[in-house]
Amino acid sequence: MRALVQNGYGGPEVLAVADVPEPGAPGPGRVAIEVHAAGVHAGDVWIMRGEPRLIRAAFGWKRPKKPVGRDVAGVVSAVGAGVTTLAVGDRVFAESDQAGFAETAVVDARFVRRAPANLDDVHAAVIPVSGTTALQALRLARVGPGDRVLVIGASGGVGTYVVQLAVAMGATVTGVASGAKADHVRSAGATRVIDHRTEDVTADGATYDVVIDLVAAQSLGALTRILAPRGTLVLSAGTGSRTFGPLPRIAAAVFRSPFTRRRLVSLAARRNGDDLDALRAFAEAGELRPVVDEVFPLDRAPEALARLASGSVRGKVAIRVRGGDDETDAAARAASDVGAPATGHVAQSD
Repeated sequence: MRALVQNGYGGPEVLAVADVPEPGAPGPGRVAIEVHAAGVHAGDVWIMRGEPRLIRAAFGWKRPKKPVGRDVAGVVSAVGAGVTTLAVGDRVFAESDQAGFAETAVVDARFVRRAPANLDDVHAAVIPVSGTTALQALRLARVGPGDRVLVIGASGGVGTYVVQLAVAMGATVTGVASGAKADHVRSAGATRVIDHRTEDVTADGATYDVVIDLVAAQSLGALTRILAPRGTLVLSAGTGSRTFGPLPRIAAAVFRSPFTRRRLVSLAARRNGDDLDALRAFAEAGELRPVVDEVFPLDRAPEALARLASGSVRGKVAIRVRGGDDETDAAARAASDVGAPATGHVAQSD
């Protein structure tokens, strides 16, 4: 089968698409998925680069034990012993434990769910990791009706979902992004967009019940000052140092939190099948609307990671693994531009 392989840590040049052996029959509690599409997320870029270097302790010191790729959508092709909730032929989306940029992926069945009925494979594939992260961030922040929510990094994959889901939960959302991406953030549901290139979000006098920081560009002190009393700051991702990543910032937040009338918390998103069910419900209700900026064929998967790493993406980048062509992928992008996933011919990757 064709699959992405990774020969070390670095830029896209360490990636290649090659013929590799099929993964074999799924073991107990696992399923094989004929992958039709895959989603690219920031974690894939970190693992490609091996930064922050601390992650190499878990993924491998010289190169990752498995190549990148966690978001997949397709059709179940085989089930292992003990799997009763899925059957061959089910159309699914899933979060794998890497190696998802391939024609076949074997995934723990606990993290495989039936795909949203109203989404095509490309749009379903870009939900799992970023959608789960967004949902868990909002739950950690205890967002509810009437809350004023600030999303820093509102135009990216996670940020777009945070805006959409917060609005679905009844919050009023302000997004921080570049001016060029303001329309995208408004289309996700933000009532106000702050251009981080020309405005200082911490200096305009506004306060918020919840701040979701996906960038780590402002100091903890500045973010704490724009929180309402008993407000919550959620730290998720951000770059940080090349060795330790966001850990020093997280440690500082944990130390600071007891000495302020605000909650400063960090999110370590975890795979969760029940969250995939919740995200499917949001999608089928029209409240979660995946936006796909660009679709690459599998043979150009290294370019997909380079595009995401460029920082120019609105929403998500996807990889078409099976089926589709330039025309159908252009239709998928056009549907995203107006906030409604493509249907019809694009919906099935035969």
